[in-house]
Amino acid sequence: MTRFVPLVLALLAALTSQSALAQQPAVPTILISIDGFRPDYLGSGNTPHLDALAARGTIAEMRPSFPTKTFPNHTAMITGRIPDHSGIVSNNMIDPMRPGKSFSLGDARQALDAFWWDQVEPLWVTAEKAGVRAATMFWPGSEVAIRGVRPQDWARYDEHVGNLQRVNTVLDWMRRPADIRPRFVTLYFESVDTAGHRHAAGSAELDAAIANVDAAIGRLVAGLAAMDRPANIVVVSDHGMAAVSPERVVQLDELIERAAYVAVDTGPFAAIEPAVGTDERVFDALLRPHEHMQCWRKADIPPHFRYGTHARVAAIFCLAENGWSILSGPAEYPLAGGSHGWDNQWDEMRALFIAAGPSIGQGAHQPFDNVDVYPLLARLIGVAPLASDGDAATLAGIVRR
Repeated sequence: MTRFVPLVLALLAALTSQSALAQQPAVPTILISIDGFRPDYLGSGNTPHLDALAARGTIAEMRPSFPTKTFPNHTAMITGRIPDHSGIVSNNMIDPMRPGKSFSLGDARQALDAFWWDQVEPLWVTAEKAGVRAATMFWPGSEVAIRGVRPQDWARYDEHVGNLQRVNTVLDWMRRPADIRPRFVTLYFESVDTAGHRHAAGSAELDAAIANVDAAIGRLVAGLAAMDRPANIVVVSDHGMAAVSPERVVQLDELIERAAYVAVDTGPFAAIEPAVGTDERVFDALLRPHEHMQCWRKADIPPHFRYGTHARVAAIFCLAENGWSILSGPAEYPLAGGSHGWDNQWDEMRALFIAAGPSIGQGAHQPFDNVDVYPLLARLIGVAPLASDGDAATLAGIVRR
């Protein structure tokens, strides 16, 4: 019996600790992503509501993870894992365990298959496991049952769902009784990124997209205030945007015939797999010096990118000079606006971070890596973060004690 008592006490202590961790914090946390929003879009006259959030909270620039693409960086922020560790190495990728198939935004059958996502656990899954209700009004991967779990509330991504409709859905969740009200919510807007690809910085079209998202966030803040529902609001972007031009293009077809290679991804970088039987010819053609582009075998990608060890990284990786594009045929977007995917240390690839709410202090913060958002979010919603590439100490000081 005496040997049994310590075991019982240890078990009770563990259960008490888990229960305390899952107890409802004073306020929910709402994570908002504005895809493709550069920090210097603030203060332009188009962002009064975001400017107000920044003024009463914490503002900083973030260094995206490399490559500076949408799916890898949304995964980095919600898991704390860089793309080389998460398995979401690009918006378009292949896996040797699934020959003949590829992951792309245009192939819902693959993009919604848990095979591609299960290597890491997003925070909404960790939250649900800990008894913290989560809800996602869009976020890359949130439609997938990752490790068999979805948020209790989620929506199938549809770009035709307007920004105000997205906000109204979140407000409806916040009106619920406490026992079924989500304590962690994601909200995603893609319209600034879409306009930034098609139109130049400062254009009427891009300015209108920025103003529209800002108004939607203003509607969210006002709606929360009207129902007296305080919330911690964390606004992020996944990457910046830089101008492109049809005069700044490296065309792969001019270096080697298209039948000799598979272009897994193109744009600011290219991921290349040699076709069967052509390996050395493709390596010889691409690995030699080129103007406006540098190519490496995946094992030789410079260490500062923290990229190239995962099986889904293609055999040859080529990175364009900043502002240049690598293409295999026509571009996905007209080369009259902007793009992203270049070196994550480039200022024009920097991302936005704003946090405001009862748990957040006021002030400016030094630039930091976007994986550091993950431990901050876990702390705000009251769950233990999983091991990650993020550093909890980076943003610890912005949380009010």
